[in-house]
Amino acid sequence: MKPSLKRSHEPVFWLLFGAGGMLSALIGTMLVLITAFAVPLGLLPADAFSYAKMLAFAQNLFGKAFILAVVALFFWHAVHRIFHSLHDVGIHAGTGARLLCYGTALAGTLLSIWALYTIGF
Repeated sequence: MKPSLKRSHEPVFWLLFGAGGMLSALIGTMLVLITAFAVPLGLLPADAFSYAKMLAFAQNLFGKAFILAVVALFFWHAVHRIFHSLHDVGIHAGTGARLLCYGTALAGTLLSIWALYTIGF
């Protein structure tokens, strides 16, 4: 008779970490390029990121989904990296560190959902 294997929630966090890493590599670099270099240097129209256009984007359902995906997955990617980096600096992460790290990502995600909800449609 085989002993039963202990179930782990770790694959879910690795999935969020991987999705956040891919998104930050593909989308994050373009966001930095556009907002830090292209608009200030005049490569894009000056009103490309005007308040009215960004508000309209954030009020659109697809815009909300994009903003939520970027913010939430960046949060989960960052805290998973921090959690596993604690071992490198000599802190052997236990349940408290796990709750602090992943709780922060959950709180950031829920705060993002609330902020996008308050913007309206």
